Amino acid sequence: MNWWQKLRKNPLARFGAIVLLIFYIMVIAADFVAPYNPLASQPNGSLLPPTRVYWFSQSERGKFIGPHVYPTVQGDTDLETGDRQIIVDFTQPTPIRLFVRGAEYQLLQLTLPLPPKWEEVTILPGIPLDWHLFGTISDKDGVASPTALNILGTDDQGRDQFSRLVYGGRISLFIGIIGVLISFPLALIIGGISGYFGGWIDSVIMRLAEVLMTFPGIYLLVTLGAVLPPGLTSTQRFILIVVIMSVISWAGLARVIRGQVLSIKEREFVQAAVAMGGKPIYIIIRHILPQTATYVIISATLAVPGFIGAEAVLSLIGLGIQQPDPSWGNMLSLASNASIVVLQPWLIWPPAALIILTVLSFNLLGDGLRDALDPRSLRR
Repeated sequence: MNWWQKLRKNPLARFGAIVLLIFYIMVIAADFVAPYNPLASQPNGSLLPPTRVYWFSQSERGKFIGPHVYPTVQGDTDLETGDRQIIVDFTQPTPIRLFVRGAEYQLLQLTLPLPPKWEEVTILPGIPLDWHLFGTISDKDGVASPTALNILGTDDQGRDQFSRLVYGGRISLFIGIIGVLISFPLALIIGGISGYFGGWIDSVIMRLAEVLMTFPGIYLLVTLGAVLPPGLTSTQRFILIVVIMSVISWAGLARVIRGQVLSIKEREFVQAAVAMGGKPIYIIIRHILPQTATYVIISATLAVPGFIGAEAVLSLIGLGIQQPDPSWGNMLSLASNASIVVLQPWLIWPPAALIILTVLSFNLLGDGLRDALDPRSLRR
């Protein structure tokens, strides 16, 4: 039985992989999946609870008309009790449909801040579309209706919570992937050089790694996040956070790689490459580091949750991605307001549940890979 077959037979690893696949597809196609612009506010729509979906008419004695919603707006607030009145117009049923026309967007558009001025430049122009996965319609042509369908409610600015969750997942999910792509090659090269050459090079690199490992990670992130220059866009802040976390997280992996290289460099195929005149860097990259691939793959899946958690903490305390741009971390920052936790829980539990489920899925997948790629298991 090869590693792939063993991984497929692991139900927990399969569950984690399926959940992550669904999440990544949703955030990549967020423009299509989200019914509304995450920055657009709805008139008189602040702090609305999740929209209730009806199947039978509320004004025609229970007549079945399919899934529909009714216009819902915020009413007056009782100054004595704090109760908010929610006004629902049951005379205007609005049907819910799949694949409805709405706001225009550029599907799969990619913009990045590039040097020297670090201004955002469009890398991929995207595909112009106006179709959305689901929504409310006002006629048979599939034109979007002004009656909103807020399946997870709205925030204090009247913005659709579900749309913000989907868009915010781009930051929270890809910050881990990009962080691993930066920190792991750095750790591999540094650890490989340290273990292969030894001597004073090994001593200097390992002392530097030990110094970095002595700093409490979260406190260092808070300190570095606080000194970020003001006026940064969310994309620029995203890249800076990734670079900062990557620079301080390579040390632990580099020490492990260094230990593996010390053992691998004494094997016959490495000694043969040395005898044939191979250059040290070529031997490290071509012959030694590939032997650590199993450990690196497992470590990568287990390291991604750390980046996601760090971004959530930074955004939670106001040092990460800033409003109005969404991320799961800054959406969760509302949990610091006790009244919102009690009166508007729909603002708190969705981002919290998604963070927990994502971290759990990565850990389950990492554990499955560790079992499937275990050399002793493969030999059996």
